[in-house]
Amino acid sequence: MIRRVTVPSLFPPPAYSHASVVEAGTALAFLAGSVPLDADGKLVGEGDPVRQAEQVLANLEEQLRAVGSSLAHVVATDVYVAGGDTAVLSAVWEVVQASGLSLGPHSSTLIGVACLGYTGQLVEITATAVVPEVPEVSETRR
Repeated sequence: MIRRVTVPSLFPPPAYSHASVVEAGTALAFLAGSVPLDADGKLVGEGDPVRQAEQVLANLEEQLRAVGSSLAHVVATDVYVAGGDTAVLSAVWEVVQASGLSLGPHSSTLIGVACLGYTGQLVEITATAVVPEVPEVSETRR
């Protein structure tokens, strides 16, 4: 269902693919940015990009579950990190790798940005995922 491509003539990417190809007719989910807020809307991990990345990924898993998908079916992400410190970007990427999100490996871009939408927010991830076909459930007859 998903063909992940690493182009031999390009520099080998660390834990992601250059492209992901999905067959026509497959349902896709385009997920809004997952942010480091808890269910009450409170920021998790103030000042801690690693803790925020963990919360973002937990929220992303919830988004995926709600549409019938999972981290294993993610084909592309954009990982936004507030700031330009490569050590911080690398630390966030390590959390992404450890999450199982990069098992595909999926296509991803890690981006340092000036700021994100919520006060104190340091990490956000947008994703595109395949929604696997679910066998139809037969109706109960009365």
